[in-house]
Amino acid sequence: MDVGGIEFKRFGELSAPCKPPYSCRSENGKGEIVKQGGLQADEQNVDLPAITRRSVLEGAAAAVVMLGLGGAVRAFAGEGTPLRPPGGQDEGALVAACVKCDRCRSACPTNVVGVAHVEDGLLQARTPVLDFHKGYCDFCGKCQTACPTGALGSFDPQRDKLGVAVVQKDRCIAYFEGCVECEKACPYEAIALDDVGHPVIDAAKCNGCGVCENVCPALVYRSFAGGSRRGVVVVAPERYERLGRTTVEGESEMIV
Repeated sequence: MDVGGIEFKRFGELSAPCKPPYSCRSENGKGEIVKQGGLQADEQNVDLPAITRRSVLEGAAAAVVMLGLGGAVRAFAGEGTPLRPPGGQDEGALVAACVKCDRCRSACPTNVVGVAHVEDGLLQARTPVLDFHKGYCDFCGKCQTACPTGALGSFDPQRDKLGVAVVQKDRCIAYFEGCVECEKACPYEAIALDDVGHPVIDAAKCNGCGVCENVCPALVYRSFAGGSRRGVVVVAPERYERLGRTTVEGESEMIV
């Protein structure tokens, strides 16, 4: 096709010097190279990487592999920081030294020591954790004495923390009809009631013994609401640091 003395060819008719769609060498009647898009045909003679079906498929496969690896890491290491018995607050050291002999659980007089399950992470499975629905920690030291590998090291309840208690408003009975059980039971005076009778946790005094969670009657009186949460729960120190407060509206705020 001839327009203004310049010959344009259809896409399928382009001659050798033309590399669609980037460089098309078109000449007018005088044999001069015509500029297209501000570049001369010689300047456009650049090989650009081609996007092929294979490259797209390879990229998609790599993305799937990375997602799979992320899921595998979570399944292997678990999510979140579990509550450990006294002396097991160094997570890396405990997992490395624990031989999963179960002696700490057998030695616990209050039945608070349990074991992590596979759903908590393959790395943590069968390692000791605290279950304050079954008991509380009185820091008797028997679990540490029973440990044959030193996975449960030294612990000073006046200085160290198992965790920090957090009030969940949507489960705490004090926010509905009045309750003082946690405040009465706390052996460290870490719980007080505000002007309207709601429990307030003093994080500096709380060492995560779990007495408050153990005595909380919310699981019984508010069982109609579903779930197994109590009005006050103890979280690991690292999780409390991320949360940054001792009162939340509900469980959704605890996911940190």
